[in-house]
Amino acid sequence: MTDTPREAEVAPSRPRPSRLGLVLGILNGTLVGLYPVAVWVGLQYLGTRGVGLLVVAFVVPMLAIRLWRADRASFWAILRIPLAILVLVTLGVWLDDPRYVLAMPVLVNVVLLAMFGASLAPGAMPMIERFARMQDPTLTPPKMAHCRQFTWVWCGFFVLNGATAAALALAAPVSWWATYTGLVAYGLMGMLFTAEYVVRKARFREYGSWPHDRALARLFPPTRGLGDAHRDP
Repeated sequence: MTDTPREAEVAPSRPRPSRLGLVLGILNGTLVGLYPVAVWVGLQYLGTRGVGLLVVAFVVPMLAIRLWRADRASFWAILRIPLAILVLVTLGVWLDDPRYVLAMPVLVNVVLLAMFGASLAPGAMPMIERFARMQDPTLTPPKMAHCRQFTWVWCGFFVLNGATAAALALAAPVSWWATYTGLVAYGLMGMLFTAEYVVRKARFREYGSWPHDRALARLFPPTRGLGDAHRDP
């Protein structure tokens, strides 16, 4: 029997990251976190054109880091967001309009929404399932349903997050925009990751040896004898 297209998409086990890879990942995350603050300060002291150059200084190292770690097949997927950002920056510099610079988080949310939404098409593998299969390549139907449900949840988050960033960019002080896109939005993402983890543990009742797993096991005692349907994705 040949594999179906969906089965062929199953991701291999995640390789153990190298020390250099961890350092580059930390650097990449730092650049992303500092970006809204840099834009806020830059608009006050440098103007739109100065901020455009500052954004390029942020985007190019991030892009170089990601391309250095990628294979050739994934180049276009990596280039989509940075190229779109560079187009917005160019328009902002050309028109001297800061709204194009402030629109970048909106653009990122739109691209992520498109990626997650496309993965929900019939026959495709939901994005959350792709991540889950990096740890467990053989997911059962209940686990796949769980992954599909939370892919929908993430799509809803990207809609609300992008709409909020757009409203702040158009009608609020830049400091509000920077606070939301550089702090609040990441906090909300962390809360969503945590909520998914708790729901997954409550649903499948499988736990590791971590302290938070032991605490959740007290709230949601493991159910014995239900087989693979209750293994963790």
